[in-house]
Amino acid sequence: MVVDRQGSPVRGLLLSCHPLPTVGVTAVTAGLGLSAGLGPGRIVLLTAAVFTGQLSIGWSNDRLDAARDRAVGRADKPAARGAVPLPVVTTAAALALVATVGLSVPLGAGGAAALVLVASGWAYNLGLKATALSFLPYLTGFGFLPAAATLSATPPYWPGWWAMTAGALLGLAAHLANVLPDLRDDAATGVRGLPHRWGMRVTAIGVPVVLAAAGAVLVVGGGASGPVRLVGGVAIAVAVGAVAVAGFRNPEGRALFVGTLVVAALDLALFALGAP
Repeated sequence: MVVDRQGSPVRGLLLSCHPLPTVGVTAVTAGLGLSAGLGPGRIVLLTAAVFTGQLSIGWSNDRLDAARDRAVGRADKPAARGAVPLPVVTTAAALALVATVGLSVPLGAGGAAALVLVASGWAYNLGLKATALSFLPYLTGFGFLPAAATLSATPPYWPGWWAMTAGALLGLAAHLANVLPDLRDDAATGVRGLPHRWGMRVTAIGVPVVLAAAGAVLVVGGGASGPVRLVGGVAIAVAVGAVAVAGFRNPEGRALFVGTLVVAALDLALFALGAP
């Protein structure tokens, strides 16, 4: 194993947590907490629980994939190139998971919903990612994310069907967009999730299609006023169009995933304006 002596282990550990998805999901959670009418303390608690959960998912992913990433020379993976010791990544993932459980318990039913997201992520890392059911953890995890916010309210309540359906679809789009840049490396190490079976071109087309479906669900099912639905729908359509162009030009680029986060932010705004 070649050890990378450049940079500090702390920096390597930070880069191993999958910073962009971690920050994106955490920010969406804070927005959902606001739209659900949670008080400041509950928002902080929920956001912290989801944040530590995402850390545990990211670190466990890099730890479990270290051998495969090393085999294909993934220079962007600190754990694989030796920039951070594997025992450190293992310990960080375990501590983050413990913290997630501790932060979730006071939230009651909302915390249980938040733990569905974490359990889904770990199930993906532990083996589902290499099967035709690789999409399932994203459907369940992100489908329950709106419920984590509303069930943390006093009194707790379930979100509308449209919120959970849109969350599940956004999760599916995120899965497709996130895997695209890694398709070739994954195939070389025997990982064959749903996007790998579909192939690069079909998966790239699938991202904007699923994003459009999520937006349509929010426009049709949400409680926003007519003018807001119109403006929101147009904004989402434009963003989805940009994602489609990015996928056509470079299916393996990160622009698809960044675009998916932008669409998710627009969907969150429409969700907040239509929330009860």
